[in-house]
Amino acid sequence: MITSEAIRWNAPNDDHPARAASQRSYSAVAKGDLAEWLTVYAEDAVLEDPVGPSMFDPEGVGHRGHDGLTAFWNTAIAPIATFEFEIDDSFANPGSNTCANVGRITTSFPDGSRTTTDLVMVYVVGDDGRVRSMKAYWEPERTMATFTKG
Repeated sequence: MITSEAIRWNAPNDDHPARAASQRSYSAVAKGDLAEWLTVYAEDAVLEDPVGPSMFDPEGVGHRGHDGLTAFWNTAIAPIATFEFEIDDSFANPGSNTCANVGRITTSFPDGSRTTTDLVMVYVVGDDGRVRSMKAYWEPERTMATFTKG
């Protein structure tokens, strides 16, 4: 099990390229390090978080390339004071470049307010180990139902 103040990994943790990339992504987000986060993603990566139309992606087409990922970071990640990741399961078949992680992310805002998002995150990496596609399946309404004022 991987444990840090921001990441609790309660899932299988064998050496798998997509699983390792997901862990690098969580670490960079938890540190608030955009430059490090972008190194996890291929230049032409597509990120859908959440999948489909949302407040972060009204057309539901995903954020494309490093410019799109940077715009997503500035809108969805940068305003958050802290992230806590708890991954309860991870499915990554040997020989595949894909893993699906199941868990929750607790976000704390600068005013002390918090939300918790239960989700499934699917990572696909290229042969270089960089993320080509990340799809996060979660429901904004369920997340907002967990909102607690700071």
